[in-house]
Amino acid sequence: MKENILTIDIDPVILLGPKNSHFDYLSKTFSKIKLIARGNELKIIGNDNDIQLFELTYNEIIKYYKKYNNLDINQIKAIVSDGRANTVTEDDNLILFGNYGKAITARTKNQEKLVKASYKKDMVFAIGPAGTGKTYTAIALAVKALKEKNVKRIILTRPAVEAGEQLGYLPGDMKEKLDPYLQPLYDALYDMIPGKKLQDFFNDKVIEIAPLAYMRGRTLDNAFVILDEAQNTSFGQLKMFLTRMGKNAKFIITGDLTQVDLPKRIQSGLPEMINKISHIKEIAVIKLDKTDIVRHEIVKKIIDALGE
Repeated sequence: MKENILTIDIDPVILLGPKNSHFDYLSKTFSKIKLIARGNELKIIGNDNDIQLFELTYNEIIKYYKKYNNLDINQIKAIVSDGRANTVTEDDNLILFGNYGKAITARTKNQEKLVKASYKKDMVFAIGPAGTGKTYTAIALAVKALKEKNVKRIILTRPAVEAGEQLGYLPGDMKEKLDPYLQPLYDALYDMIPGKKLQDFFNDKVIEIAPLAYMRGRTLDNAFVILDEAQNTSFGQLKMFLTRMGKNAKFIITGDLTQVDLPKRIQSGLPEMINKISHIKEIAVIKLDKTDIVRHEIVKKIIDALGE
């Protein structure tokens, strides 16, 4: 008899299943071996051939979960029965699978252009009105790049414009003051990465969300970096941000030129910047419009009524 130990590199609770249902099914199905689960280790006892057969199935289970962020007993049974997952058919618009196997796709033609541009260009500007999926699509692309190990970290940033409120009057430290303003970025991430894993990424600085001012003086290597709400930056701030780009970095800059929250004395630097650098071959500018709005139908009607 041989003994082998596998390190469980996903949450053991997910692998073992509710009330150990996944573990019990695998133990019964692979009755020629003995399985012992302790902490994040899985001990396998049996002969070489039976151990290898189980490990092939085990690797398919782990691979499935890492790809789709979902695992249930029916999927495990499917993997055991035919050696592969009964996965959702992938199409050209698929970016990645988020939590619970949710397919995150490019849902409009211009979103599809944004996805394709990000694969080919190092820097992409995504410009369009509210609800067109600029930020959500950009974050999905960043998570995909991280999962595929094309980058080592994700950095999400916004200019800390006080949109109708004075931050100084809000309770808490600077992070607590800014977190509500950055909430749309958190919301998108929680759609795509399991909560515990996401918290680990935050703790380890694999994913960082910070106001734009925190980017000054840094060089951003091996990172997928997104500047959201870029219409609320001056030309100087935008120049500072764009010149942070380091080796093996991807930048996506999103903005809505119809919703500038800067004081009247400060002009948005986004249109001027695009005009000056969009000819550079490594840069793409993707323009989205009201036909790309993926929120409630009334949002399109509001934008039509406002003439934007």
